[in-house]
Amino acid sequence: MKLKQLTEDWTSVVIASLLIFAIVATSFFPELPKFGPKEGWTGWTVLSAEVFTTGNSIRLLLTFLYFFLFTLIGGSLMGKSIKNIVRAFPLVFLLSMAAQFIASSGSMKNLGLETVLFSLLIGLAISNIFKVPQWLKSGIQSEFYIKIGLVMLGASVLFSEIMKAGFFGLIQAVIVVISVWYFAFWIAKKMKIDEELSIMMASAVSICGVSAAIATAGAIKGDNKKLSYVVSLVLIVAIPMMIFMPLIARWLGLSDEATGAWLGGTIDTTGAVVASGTIAGDIALKFSTIIKFSQNILLGVAAFLISIYWTFKQVEGNKAAEKPTLKVIWDRFPKFVLGFILVSLFFSFVVSPETAELTGKTIKSYQSLWFNLAFICIGLETRFKDIIELDRGRPLMAFLTAQLFNIIITLAVAHVLFEMLWVG
Repeated sequence: MKLKQLTEDWTSVVIASLLIFAIVATSFFPELPKFGPKEGWTGWTVLSAEVFTTGNSIRLLLTFLYFFLFTLIGGSLMGKSIKNIVRAFPLVFLLSMAAQFIASSGSMKNLGLETVLFSLLIGLAISNIFKVPQWLKSGIQSEFYIKIGLVMLGASVLFSEIMKAGFFGLIQAVIVVISVWYFAFWIAKKMKIDEELSIMMASAVSICGVSAAIATAGAIKGDNKKLSYVVSLVLIVAIPMMIFMPLIARWLGLSDEATGAWLGGTIDTTGAVVASGTIAGDIALKFSTIIKFSQNILLGVAAFLISIYWTFKQVEGNKAAEKPTLKVIWDRFPKFVLGFILVSLFFSFVVSPETAELTGKTIKSYQSLWFNLAFICIGLETRFKDIIELDRGRPLMAFLTAQLFNIIITLAVAHVLFEMLWVG
């Protein structure tokens, strides 16, 4: 009997849960390879003593095999081509290790630059200088890797923090999503961009980037080419935001909580939010993730409302488009958010504080590696040329204008809620 295939969201929850179980309840997990001391490697002496050793090579091999195994299990559950995964994963893994090696140097440690940034830059360099071969493209799974890491991130975020910050996060999400969505849609229409693309862009810039664009395209049965453009645009614009917004927040003197709220409410991809939050620090990472998930909660509602709008607007002959139902909300809701919450509940109320502290570092290191793999893939999928050329750059200008508005209004809201009310 053929087993029913799982969606990417549910598969990420399954894989993350298996990994967490292996770490918490068993000894079936390898120690990850080392890339030098905490302060970073500075020369061959350190490298030869701590990195290029037989023991570390064995750890590297076991880590590869372990992550390869779970990637294959995930691919099987989703019904993906195992052949494509087998061909692509080893290279993606090696590139992520190269990024880890660069980020672990003393000079990069001093600058506070994280591995995810170098993973992204390596992928971008390859995709924009060379042509990414089809066999590699077909095995790229950026969203899948990000979702696994995000579910595992729940182990470091206590549920009490989600409830407390989530209240403020929902207030921020409602204010930002409504105001930014309408402004983005208005500016796109002013620039004479068609309504279908305008709706996708407005949802992407206001809610949660790629997931919102995909959900909106599904709700209005949008053109896949337009969807691909919006997704690429989201990923490209998120790069400078991811790098510079933590630095701007530091320059403005924002608290870690307000910084996280600003990053989580502004940057459009969940993975880039995590990367930016990581650059800003552990507290900012937690708050940026919580705020982003607060916006994700609105994704199903937004898809439902957009479905209603499009149903009454688009009529083919005498037959109206498909009526929206509660199933639409469930189908559009990102299931990995449920995984994150369940993991957080588990570590908040089931696991003892001692066990949580003992296993926390290992879970975090595994979570980070999944993010590194994801950002190698994101870089490999992204080409600057495709973004600039469409419709003489008008969609790009509309998106950038909406994003600037998003940055300003979210900064104001985050300052009031998390600088004055939360910290103050």
